Amino acid sequence: MLQRTILVGLFAAVAAAGVYWWLSAPVVAAAGHAPAHVANLANGETMFNAGGCASCHATPDQPDRVRLGGGVAIKSPFGTFFAPNISPDPNDGIGKWTDADFVNAVMHGVSPRGRHYFP
Repeated sequence: MLQRTILVGLFAAVAAAGVYWWLSAPVVAAAGHAPAHVANLANGETMFNAGGCASCHATPDQPDRVRLGGGVAIKSPFGTFFAPNISPDPNDGIGKWTDADFVNAVMHGVSPRGRHYFP
């Protein structure tokens, strides 16, 4: 009887872990999810201003608000997060990101490496 109880408990623990993993797995858009588009700088500026991007992503003590080197500390119950560099720099920013990488980051909170940005 004890062996059966242990076996059922072990099965329940494995099933619970599997369900947790399945529910918490990042949801990402496929590479072809973002529709083809022509860059629209005026619309991009509107989105930048409406989204308040500079409030978190502008480098602290930087007089130019559009230099988005990141570094702003954001305190939360999960710990302190630091806003990332979202400049177009290909090495330090998002210059090498695909459209799908950007969509996944902004809409799903998932990095290009397939990990959650926040818990």
